[in-house]
Amino acid sequence: MRYAEAGYYLEVDLATGNIERVETDPKLLETHLGGLGTSVKLHWDRVPPETKPFDDGNLLVFSTGLLNGTPAFSCNRTVVTFISPQSELLAYPMMGGFWSAELKYAGYDKIILKNKSPQWVYLWVHNDKVEIRDASHLVGKGALETQDLIREELNEPNAQVAAIGIAGENKVFTASIEQSRSSASRLGGGAVMGDKKIKAVAVRGTKDVFLARGAEFMEHMKGITDYINFRNENPVKGVMTILSGIGSPQEFKHTDEKWHTENFMWGNARVRRRDFWSKEHEEEWVSTQLNAVKRFVSCYNCPQQCGALVSHKDVPRYMAKCFGKLTYSMGAQVDQLDFNFRILQRATEYGVDSFSTPQILAFAVELKEAGILTDKDFEGCPSDPEGRFSWLLDRVVRREGIGDVLADGTYWAAKKIGKGAEEFAHNTIKKHEQLPLKLSTLDPLYFLMYSTNEKISITQIEGNWPQAAFPTREQREAFVKDWPQLPDESWKQILLEWEPRGEKGIPYFPTPEMCSQIVDWMEMLHNIDDAIGLCAGMGSFCLKPPYHIHNYPKLISAATGMDLDEAGLKKIVNRSRNLHRALNNRLGMTRADEKPPEDHWKKRFPELEQKLLDTYYAYKGWNMNGIPTRARLEELDLKYVADELEQRGILKNG
Repeated sequence: MRYAEAGYYLEVDLATGNIERVETDPKLLETHLGGLGTSVKLHWDRVPPETKPFDDGNLLVFSTGLLNGTPAFSCNRTVVTFISPQSELLAYPMMGGFWSAELKYAGYDKIILKNKSPQWVYLWVHNDKVEIRDASHLVGKGALETQDLIREELNEPNAQVAAIGIAGENKVFTASIEQSRSSASRLGGGAVMGDKKIKAVAVRGTKDVFLARGAEFMEHMKGITDYINFRNENPVKGVMTILSGIGSPQEFKHTDEKWHTENFMWGNARVRRRDFWSKEHEEEWVSTQLNAVKRFVSCYNCPQQCGALVSHKDVPRYMAKCFGKLTYSMGAQVDQLDFNFRILQRATEYGVDSFSTPQILAFAVELKEAGILTDKDFEGCPSDPEGRFSWLLDRVVRREGIGDVLADGTYWAAKKIGKGAEEFAHNTIKKHEQLPLKLSTLDPLYFLMYSTNEKISITQIEGNWPQAAFPTREQREAFVKDWPQLPDESWKQILLEWEPRGEKGIPYFPTPEMCSQIVDWMEMLHNIDDAIGLCAGMGSFCLKPPYHIHNYPKLISAATGMDLDEAGLKKIVNRSRNLHRALNNRLGMTRADEKPPEDHWKKRFPELEQKLLDTYYAYKGWNMNGIPTRARLEELDLKYVADELEQRGILKNG
């Protein structure tokens, strides 16, 4: 019997219609756990580096996590992996909701979609019954509308449906995969889905998931439950509101947006409005939000409520999450939150990433103001900021006119447009738009996190370590007093010494050696979450979470029967992390790509930045080009990876 995992992948050849239920090797659990870990292994083995994003051979893999479908709170993430049309590297956006548990209950750990369908289809998975069904009647439908139509067509109201909208059909590089209140948004999974002509994947499952030692598992969960209750009653003090609690940032519960509106940049990540949160704006934003949110919603088996059902004026109801609440108003430089709630519904129905897309639209506005784009490019466009943004969004998702160029994202669009447009595509790392943050002095921790993580998105690497030094020694002492999640008690001293400025402040402190340890630790936590399917808001992406390095092994052991300790778990996730790094190295990524935008910090320290990379690479066991060494790979039982990197000339002399 297989424990925690289903033990089967569902392989679907969209070109031939062939469907196979494939039993997996049990040893994969011991070497890569599940979720992202086993998906990276699958892409390494089966997708040659010559494969382009829109080639037949680019696999699109939907994966549950190891603990999805178990009683573990908040283990509900679906990891979607593919070669990204935007970054041309392996992407892995994730979505919450109920989809992954439904797939596990149907009896599968992954759905592997290969090749391309000759016509539009959707996949229906109901336990052992799997069908490729005609979707021609769904072409042109929105992502939310498609979900409803499929459930109605199947007469299955409890089916969970992941679907693309018009943006995915038109292979927009920022097209998302929408599902329930969540989405796999970043790096173009919707575009790959559209290229394969699969409109949706619907799942319903009623099978069991088994635990190796159920009573022991539930005893560990009791401790986690007690801590969740404690944290909900005792928020962390001295940090911004959304960091004080647990769960994915609960933007729809919180109404105080002073920090975000005054510290995130407006427009195309250009303008910082330090005095925005006036009494008038606060009243308007709070009133708009309270009237729009009808109820709060959770993902599968989660005690937190991080999303919301939104019903704003005459806009059709939709479920929303996180910072999509802010991004369109701030991108368009429209002071009213009302605009954001209206355009966000349209954008969700279209199926686009709500971080990248507003920046792309603002980028187009900047190019028009600079004379790089012309009146002809904007023919028929309204002159007011709201109308202009809505017009541009329509053009992008339909790839009409200038929208056809913008649909590839700011990096690729700037190259096509030329005439100096590259200077305006200023907020990308590895060709991907970042959060609209522009700060003053280089932060060494964030320099490493922005530069080196494989997600190419800061929210998937930062987390358990505070974002900035506490102003007073008293605050620091209070914070470290109760911090059981730390890997080592000695780390408390780093935080106690960390000052807001001076010799023990950024950029000089934490030191490169300390930064390497801290970043590696946070990165490891994210990789564990992404393997077991845990929402990062309950583990890697929050301060003092209920899940941490000291209880992960106990839960995994009780669920699977592996008898895993902390050292063993660290080796597994380091194996998967280094395999992921090697895979992207095989796709062409090197040290030259590991750099934040030039204007991310006003004060830069080039020599320190190079030392940070050198120190971090050495700490990771990588060479100075950011490639894992043979010694490191063999230590992690990845000799076959070292052999191939050497054969390809990527790794030289070990």
